[in-house]
Amino acid sequence: MAATVKYDEVEAGQEIPAVEYQVRRVDLVRYAGASGDFNPIHWNERYAKAVGLPDVIAHGMYTMAQGGRFVTDWAGDPGAVVEYGVRFSSMVVVPDDDNGATIRISGVVEEKREDKRVVVALTAKSGDSRVLSKARAVVQLS
Repeated sequence: MAATVKYDEVEAGQEIPAVEYQVRRVDLVRYAGASGDFNPIHWNERYAKAVGLPDVIAHGMYTMAQGGRFVTDWAGDPGAVVEYGVRFSSMVVVPDDDNGATIRISGVVEEKREDKRVVVALTAKSGDSRVLSKARAVVQLS
């Protein structure tokens, strides 16, 4: 776990460096087992293409979870996130190869509140597509 970020160490406008998360089909199968979402668009290429998708796509909630992971890793405390919300704006297409897809997430401290909470705005992209929009987390810092 990263060192815990302190409230006095952050400022509004501070950028949080990008992190890349690899997404392979095996990750999607594992996520399907954990979530109970076995929709074949998330693991069966033939089915995904038959319904008009370019290939297998990652679960939206899996993509959202990577944003949550980014924030908790930055904060150094998995319990620090007190609010989190996103809109799904594009798909994460996951090809059937060793590399799969990449989700690149970065952030900026948008607001520093007086209650030792900060608002972090996230940018999440896969390739050239923004996959999450209006992604914001409220984080309680010590």
